[in-house]
Amino acid sequence: MTIAVGDTIPDVTVQIPTPDGPKPAQTSDLLGKGRVVLFGVPGAFTPTCSDHHLPGFVLRADDLGAKGVDTIACMSVNDAFVMGAWGESQGVGESVVLIADGSAVFTKALGIELDLSGGGLGIRCRRFAAILEDGVVKELSLEQGGALEVSSADAVLAKL
Repeated sequence: MTIAVGDTIPDVTVQIPTPDGPKPAQTSDLLGKGRVVLFGVPGAFTPTCSDHHLPGFVLRADDLGAKGVDTIACMSVNDAFVMGAWGESQGVGESVVLIADGSAVFTKALGIELDLSGGGLGIRCRRFAAILEDGVVKELSLEQGGALEVSSADAVLAKL
């Protein structure tokens, strides 16, 4: 079942890239305090994710902060090494917390998995954006197909 408005974000172990290598982290610690924008992408280094989705949040990080967002987080079904390299290539710095969900545990707990096995990509995360307050989903926008409309940084800003 897909997570819904009013639900508490599941607490699972994920990985985050750090200068010292991948580190385990609990989603409740990363996403459970304050106002958080969490967005998910099907894959690091993929065209829409790299050309538009992540860069939009990096560019609009100050605008999101001005609207009361404490944390911006991006998750993908990739390992922490890939997420770290993607963050470096995108100039993310401290603006977005990158969450590596390499085994899709968090994605499945959210109920937003996407089976792209036919294209050789395996199980991935649907493209989405959520606004969380103290770990509770206040807004959830799931994309259909390969679109980037309701989960973009601008779309999230319009909902804050």
